[in-house]
Amino acid sequence: MYNTKLAFSGNAAETAVRSLIEEVELTPKPGLVDRTNHGAHQDLTIDLMRKSAISLKETFEEIAYISYGSNPSISLREEIAEIGRHGEIRMFETTGGVNTHKGAIWAIGLLISAAAMGKGGYSSKEIMSRAGEIARHPDQHCPDTDTNGKRVSTKYGVNGAKGEAQQGFPHIEHVSLPMLKRSRAFGIPEETAKLNTLLTLIAHLDDTCILHRGGFKALEFAKKHASAALTAGSIDSIKRLDEAFIIRNISPGGSADLLAATLFLDKIQATVTGHDVQKEAEYTH
Repeated sequence: MYNTKLAFSGNAAETAVRSLIEEVELTPKPGLVDRTNHGAHQDLTIDLMRKSAISLKETFEEIAYISYGSNPSISLREEIAEIGRHGEIRMFETTGGVNTHKGAIWAIGLLISAAAMGKGGYSSKEIMSRAGEIARHPDQHCPDTDTNGKRVSTKYGVNGAKGEAQQGFPHIEHVSLPMLKRSRAFGIPEETAKLNTLLTLIAHLDDTCILHRGGFKALEFAKKHASAALTAGSIDSIKRLDEAFIIRNISPGGSADLLAATLFLDKIQATVTGHDVQKEAEYTH
């Protein structure tokens, strides 16, 4: 008997890992690890990022499995948070203590949970809305740790990853996903469409990774020059932006996480929805 729940969970997890790998391999990316250089990071390599992404497959699969057909609740929020924390431990074991995908575990973990709630039948908008509902539930068991993101959000009065999720990922819904689709509609090559998507995220997001490293001055520089590179529409302009970000120690890590989440949402319905419905029909008739 075909196990739809198990198949969905496995396919969704593979989609999440593939999205993370596509994000890191996208080149050139300003200030970020790619196939050309390690951006503004001295402790990261593309191979380490790939290994980190692969190490998270089980985490995403577990989140999808327990969320399948469920509804947002405090108990589910706490369950997926616990799975996410174990995923972080596995990530740190894989990377030797380097934070490669902590933000992505949070964002994609919520989105994969929401997609599983709808058994693959939700639209991207419904997935983001459900993910926001999950994120707004408190996690009573979450350790009250003083993270970089929390300090930056408090210091500068910005949403950060937590606020973005609790609001239903507005930057994905209104900024990155529309840019990705619009770029494709204009016949722009896929890699360039993804670069456009990253640039528009950098240009609009109050990226706490940038704020942590360089404050508002760095954020303003990043937004202004990402917008200019997007308008210029050339690979050379992105390469120059990469050099400028590296010199200024700017790393748009929050934007990279949302790019991976955008790619996940873009793929999830094509790779899971419909495909599994068809398989279920084949095995049950």
